[in-house]
Order: sequence, then structure tokens, then C-alpha cells
Amino acid sequence: MSVSTGPVPRADLRGVPTYKPGRRGAAGQRVFKLSSNESPYPPLPTVLSAIAEAAQQTNRYPDLAATPVVEALAESLQVPAEHVVVGCGSVGVATQIVEAFAGPGDEVLYAWRSFEAYPIIVQVSGAASVRVPLTATSAHDLAAMAEAITPHTRVVFVCNPNNPTGTAVRRAALEAFLDKVPGDCLVVLDEAYREFIRDPEVPDGVSLYRDRSNVAVLRTFSKAYGLAGLRVGYAVAHEPVADSFRITNVPFSVSAIAQAAAVASLRPEAEKELLERVDATVAERTRVVETLRDVGWPVPETQANFVWLPTGNQTDAFAAACEAAGVVVRPFSGEGTRVTIGEPEANDLFLDVAKRSLG
Repeated sequence: MSVSTGPVPRADLRGVPTYKPGRRGAAGQRVFKLSSNESPYPPLPTVLSAIAEAAQQTNRYPDLAATPVVEALAESLQVPAEHVVVGCGSVGVATQIVEAFAGPGDEVLYAWRSFEAYPIIVQVSGAASVRVPLTATSAHDLAAMAEAITPHTRVVFVCNPNNPTGTAVRRAALEAFLDKVPGDCLVVLDEAYREFIRDPEVPDGVSLYRDRSNVAVLRTFSKAYGLAGLRVGYAVAHEPVADSFRITNVPFSVSAIAQAAAVASLRPEAEKELLERVDATVAERTRVVETLRDVGWPVPETQANFVWLPTGNQTDAFAAACEAAGVVVRPFSGEGTRVTIGEPEANDLFLDVAKRSLG
């Protein structure tokens, strides 16, 4: 009888990076959490009512295809229901996409630094990551990305606005890039922060996908709609592509409570109020960016609900100073710091630290 050393996992999973959620601060310490790009507002009363009602049926499985959400999104976006796929947050749908289109021997291309889940998703699928550095202005280098596409490239992610830098790709540049991408390569426009965009030159991805069968749009209810804790995201793509996403779906991954909250959020009266909250966040974003630039911080233009500070080798010290002042931010050691736009009080605490750091 041979001596077993126990089950052996896939060798290619060794070294998969760990996703780092935004920290919450030490127990017992009152801090503002500006580390996860969450909405500072609680759900609307009408959304909470929908959540409470749905909670009474949690002894039952949810709708497998999240049909109520699919139908509400199809109506809101004016797209066929067959083009909408709902999943466990946009990161869950991104995982479905990569699993459906890329595996061993394939490549997935994206800018870097960008959303930190991309390399995790890609490595777990067995595909290879191809990272194209951002420009000096912390934006996508679309020309370099187009040159990096090979016959092995199966998926390209364009995070627009980009997380964590907040920069956005404009229509002319994006359309020129899409024209260069081979038709058998899927381009995913990751628009998790779409609602915060105020630059009219930044396109709505749904308008671009309509005439391009190799474009998919990825969005979420976690940010602008304030449902981060319920995990609802979705993709919009042409039917053959969308059908492939459904194949890799984890059954019942979107709870009935999450579905009810998403549908309630899309009702006209709720959506109007939710997007008014987004306007308030954008106004605070403007104030924060102007203040940072006034004191000398070279902050990139942001179209998201966060700002990026190029803190370099002072990143960890800057994050520690923020936490000591009562705000937890998201440091990327040696590179920069991402700071969510939160309540005015929280933003003021962060700005005080940022001003002192340049003193």
C-alpha cells in the first residue's frame, strides 16, 4: 500500500494572487472606510422594503436565470432580454466570461495597473495574462494594447473608467481600437463606474456593442446603486456570446434578495433618487480633486467615485497616516493610493492628511 500525501491541486494554481478587499480599520476604532469604492449611502427605503419582502421567501431557491432582473435591465437599456446575463457581481460575470472563452494556451489582455481581479480570474482559467502598462497619465495605452493582440488572444478587458486610476477612454480612441481587434477576439468593456462619468466624450458601452458582435459590456449594482453587499452584476452581449456566459454560470448565484433589490433599484422613482445621490458624489469628487490639485498633488482626471494619488514609495506611510486620522484608504504598495469619495466629513479628514503630506 502506497503512502498518500493527500489530494494534489492543479500545479498552475500555485502563486495565484490573493484579492485584497478594502480594509475596515481596527476593531473599536471609528474610521471612515474609503477603501472599497462603496456608496456612502444606505439603500433607499423602497429598496429596503423589497429586500425585507424577499427575505420571507429565503426557504426557496431564487430564479435560476434572474429573469426579473434580466427583464428589467432589457427594458431599461433597450436591448433584447436574450442579450442580458446576470451574475454574482460584475466580478462573477467577468469570471464566467473568461471561463467561457479562454483556457490553457490562450491569452487574456488588459491594461496594468487595472482591476486586480483580472490576473486572478485569468490564472484560475488556465490562460495567460498579457499586461500592457498604462501611459504616463495613468490611462489605457490602446495603441500598445492593439499591438499586443496575437492569434492566441481570446479576451481583452478595457476597464472604463479604469480601476484604480479613474481615467477613462474616449469614444474616438475606443472605436479606433475596436476597429483593430480581430472579430474572433472578445472585447469586454468593464463599466462598473459608468454612472459617475460626466465627460460627454466617454461613450456608453451599450451604444458600441449594438453593431459589434465581439463586444460585451460589464456592469454592476454594487457602486452607484449601493448594493455591494448583495452581489448583482450583469453583462450585455449579442446572443451567441451571452449564451456562452450562461454555460459557465454557477447555478443560483444571485439570491432572491439580491434580485428583488436590483429590480426595485431600476424602478423609475428609485433610480432617479439613486442617481441624484451619484450627482452628490460627483460634486464631492470635483471638490476633492480641485483641493488636491490646489495643494500640488498631480491627480489624474477621474470619471469614477474615487481618486488616485501617485504616492510611490511613500504609499504605505501615507495609508497609515490616513488611518491614524480616521480614514482607511486602499494602498498599492510602491505605486499609489486609491481613495473613495465618501461623506464630506470623511473626505475632509483625507484631504487634511494629503495637505500635510506635501508640507
